[in-house]
Amino acid sequence: MVEAEQIVDDEDEVFGLPPTIPAEVRDALEAQDEARLSALTGELHPADLADLLEHLSARDRRALMELVPGIVDGDVLSELAEGLRDEVVALLGPGELAQAVQDLDSDDVVDLVETLDEEGQESVLAALTAPERAQVEKALAYPEGSAGRLMQVEVVRAPEHWTVADATTYLRHAQSLPDQFYHVVLVDPRMKPVGYCTLGRILSSPGTTRLRDITEDSFRTFHVLDEEEEVARAFHRYHLISSPVVDDDDRLMGTITIDDAVRVLAEEHEEDLLGLGGVAGETGFSASPTEIMRGRAPWLAVNLASAILASMVIGLFEGAIEKIVALAVLMPIVASMGGAAGTQGLTVAVRALATRDLTVANAGRVILRELAVGLFNGLVFAFVIGVVSWWRFDDGMIGLVIALAMLLNLVVAAGAGVLIPMTLDRLRVDPAIASGPFVTTVTDIVGFFAFLGLAVVILL
Repeated sequence: MVEAEQIVDDEDEVFGLPPTIPAEVRDALEAQDEARLSALTGELHPADLADLLEHLSARDRRALMELVPGIVDGDVLSELAEGLRDEVVALLGPGELAQAVQDLDSDDVVDLVETLDEEGQESVLAALTAPERAQVEKALAYPEGSAGRLMQVEVVRAPEHWTVADATTYLRHAQSLPDQFYHVVLVDPRMKPVGYCTLGRILSSPGTTRLRDITEDSFRTFHVLDEEEEVARAFHRYHLISSPVVDDDDRLMGTITIDDAVRVLAEEHEEDLLGLGGVAGETGFSASPTEIMRGRAPWLAVNLASAILASMVIGLFEGAIEKIVALAVLMPIVASMGGAAGTQGLTVAVRALATRDLTVANAGRVILRELAVGLFNGLVFAFVIGVVSWWRFDDGMIGLVIALAMLLNLVVAAGAGVLIPMTLDRLRVDPAIASGPFVTTVTDIVGFFAFLGLAVVILL
């Protein structure tokens, strides 16, 4: 047991920002201890430095950046939450900003620039050389969320007739290469990509081997206007490491690497998760209360409208509730179980839609499966709540009413959990954001109406 705890402690120390660092940094800031601050932050990974800046107040961030010049480089800027980047960029002087972004690949600069306000964007663009600025502005001209925005223009390419010896000589003497690359892209005289070779295959093959003879079967290209989510899913589905991006004439424009695809998938997953909770757009802890309130209020209003509709349904049966008090005690159970079942189906359906696992071709089978699950769960929990209610109120008919209502609502919830997000997706509405209130409304109204309606028919 002690060994297991020690392993967990060691992992906590290796991965992520050490929990004691923020407090130690605040103490060092208060003491104006530059040496201590340098020691505390000097070995931190850029991602952990970004977390540290997010933990600090605006005043402490400014003080840290003044006492430890150069602490924020391009990698740290890339890791910062979007809401914090504007503030940090504004604290950097022109020289510091130029130094911070000069070593970033073009795709990282584009990712940084597109999240800043106009003043921040101009500051970053002004810090670039003329050729670098032209590249970034060209990438920004592509639609947001497209492969053109996601790609990096730094590509290692070679004529398709080259041999391994030609390629290794070129790589050895090239003036500049990307910091990270995985393939050498082969192009024809029209600059059209025709294949690629991994560095491992190049280094392990005889010098006389033609590059076209050691190309990878995984080769595929993307168009600059392809949606980045589709590109990322293709990377995941076909186990790609990097892939060329082409224009309308199939000419090589850049390349997308696996790290960018993983980032897109992570962002999409985060958006879906936040959307299901009605807090889409909230990331990190740097947002102001006003910004958070503005984002959450609309969905709270939708839920309020849903609750009002449910209360109106209850009002239709006010007389029955007055005569049979047990109905008021039991009816929240039906609605609550329906909401839980609907949320389960909704979560699975939204994720399946996001990954394109749920399509028109298999929709019927998925719906039938969910209805079957709802029917089975409905039978089980209807029996349980029926017996409990019979025992609690010593009335078998009340047990029958709530059992039937439970069965009906769980079946309806299972169907709604799939059909509502599918319908919204067909209407081009993000199902992760909009499905929750609709499913809640359906399960509440059906649950209350079924329970109270059956009570009127059976008990009165």
